Amino acid sequence: MEKRRLSFWEIWNMSFGFLGIQMGFALQNANASRILQIFGADVHELSWFWIIAPLMGLIVQPIIGYYSDKTWGRFGRRKPYFLVGAILASIGLVLMPQADLFIAFLPALWVGAGMLMIMDASFNVAMEPFRALVGDNLRTDQRTLGFSVQTALIGFGAVIGSWLPYALTNWFGVSNETVEGAIPLNLILSFVIGAVILILSILVTVTTTKEYSPEELANFEDEKVHSEALEKDGEAEKSNLLDIFEDFKKMPETMRQLSWVQFFSWFGLFGMWVFATPAIAQHVYGLSHTDSSSSLYQDAGDWVGILFGVYNLVSALYAFTLPYIAKKIGRKKTHSLSLIIGGLGLLSIYVMPDKNWLIISMIGVGIAWASILAMPYAILAGSISPKKMGVYMGIFNFFIVIPQIINALIGGPLVKYAYGNHAIFALVMSGISFLIAASLVFKVKDVDDIIQS
Repeated sequence: MEKRRLSFWEIWNMSFGFLGIQMGFALQNANASRILQIFGADVHELSWFWIIAPLMGLIVQPIIGYYSDKTWGRFGRRKPYFLVGAILASIGLVLMPQADLFIAFLPALWVGAGMLMIMDASFNVAMEPFRALVGDNLRTDQRTLGFSVQTALIGFGAVIGSWLPYALTNWFGVSNETVEGAIPLNLILSFVIGAVILILSILVTVTTTKEYSPEELANFEDEKVHSEALEKDGEAEKSNLLDIFEDFKKMPETMRQLSWVQFFSWFGLFGMWVFATPAIAQHVYGLSHTDSSSSLYQDAGDWVGILFGVYNLVSALYAFTLPYIAKKIGRKKTHSLSLIIGGLGLLSIYVMPDKNWLIISMIGVGIAWASILAMPYAILAGSISPKKMGVYMGIFNFFIVIPQIINALIGGPLVKYAYGNHAIFALVMSGISFLIAASLVFKVKDVDDIIQS
């Protein structure tokens, strides 16, 4: 017995909720540093506030993965988790840029950081089950397509989220001016719109997607093949939450090899997200590291949103080509080449003559981003027992959040003491990190390739 081959549009609807999740995530990535600076954070403190994000992933995703593996009810297996996560994330989106409303109780900076924590925890609750859903519902020969479609939707959602503040100001005349520490109106409206789209997109997935029951999954022939291939790893079904730590010790060899690729990929991404706005404001717009309230700084922040939209649009388009490229040259070569292009894109930011040339840099970043969101998961899914799909997708998140935590701890001090408050060198370090990740891809064993051969 085999899983039913899903049509393209069934796969599209199954992952459509990612569009809303990533729209909210993009709004956060492009604007959280700017919001925190308006509320009073210094540039070298930004990475410390951003540490909330990976810490939430480290705590939340393995637990959600474990419990979603064990869940089955009238609403399904994975769907209840990303629905609840979407509702909580939308609350954080609405309240973060309006944290000054609570100034009578707490400083706006504290409230803003708290809303950032709520958003990140909720995004993690929503995202992990989406990754596991692809492993649950798709046959082995459709998984690369499934993760590529997710990547495309992530890209489209991120383009909307990244460009929205700029579009509201330049197309609809909404003010981007900040007065006495208040968040510009274009940012407040963008976050509210993002919250609404997040809920609506999740509802598309919830109402159109059918999940296989645990009994059905156990009977599928392709899952049996993978289970037999993985028996040597000593995997056995667990029933205790603390067994996550045991599962961590017994993770498949492929996951261990991918962990280093993920480490350097996400170390680089975190540095870009945190320091892109101050780096470009200083290096391209000629502002000082203390000037975060001027109209020119807000223009720089809006332009960073455009650049982030560019890399996400490129990733959405490039994602559709990934299954074909991977079929021709293999998943590992595809991922390594994409990371090299992304690394060169980040390094090129240092030498670009003006803000428009940065679009070329972001094209390279977009190619790497698409591959980071698809290839490691497509490789990983083939190395995991179906009974452990959720928990191992959650554990795999360790290798996304740990490098971000490390960067959060050292990134600010590096900018202040090693880089002389020149945040552009944080982006250079991100480019180098991508190149290291590209070199490590070739050490990875792709189990699907071995089984199919």
